[in-house]
Amino acid sequence: MPSSPNPAPLPKAAPAPFYEQVKQLILRQIHSGAWPPHQKIPSEAELVAQLGFSRMTVHRALRELTSDGLLVRMQGVGTFVAEPKGQAALFEVHNIADEIASRGHRHRLEVIRMQSETANGERSVALGVREGQPVFHSLIVHYENDVPVQIEDRYVNPAVAPEYLDQDFSSETPYVYLNRLAPLTEGEHVVEAVLPSAEEQKLLHIPATEPCLLIRRRTWSGRRAVTSARLLYPGSRYRLEGHFGS
Repeated sequence: MPSSPNPAPLPKAAPAPFYEQVKQLILRQIHSGAWPPHQKIPSEAELVAQLGFSRMTVHRALRELTSDGLLVRMQGVGTFVAEPKGQAALFEVHNIADEIASRGHRHRLEVIRMQSETANGERSVALGVREGQPVFHSLIVHYENDVPVQIEDRYVNPAVAPEYLDQDFSSETPYVYLNRLAPLTEGEHVVEAVLPSAEEQKLLHIPATEPCLLIRRRTWSGRRAVTSARLLYPGSRYRLEGHFGS
């Protein structure tokens, strides 16, 4: 009986496209720990010289790794290895400094604006004050290991926190201060996907095309509205998590 023919050899896999080869080389550096989170990686021009691929190929590799959340590109600064995405609780109100500390990371904040403004129709409804009355406005950027992860755009009811504008928030966040004055009893969340404004792009070091997670949050203490806040997260650096239970 004739012997069975030997099986045909499997066809050799086609070589990966050049941009995929560049991605794998970069991923090898990240996964080996040679490039840890938050480390600035070589520029496009430096990678072209080091790896021997075209600038277009290197650019595509960096763009796709950024889209995958493995790199963070800051306009005018450079490209950095991304920290694994942090997460925020969606259905609970927490102090962002505590969330960041729970991951073993360092929190700091930068106060961009602290001022009194006249309540327009939207603010008067949100805070339960008469239109034209003064309300307090703060704009703050929160950082995780020196990477901006949240813009906190907050309006505060002066009747609840009359000395809000006098506070030094370098030692505690507005959340901690306000919750001490008027403990939170009720909250409202609205979540949207948005594109950042020009100012937000600059504050978060992100391009105009990067989607962001926006939480519009109102809080009450008893029957009094305390704050109306707009919390903006870069989509590439954060995710939201909620838990349902019966």
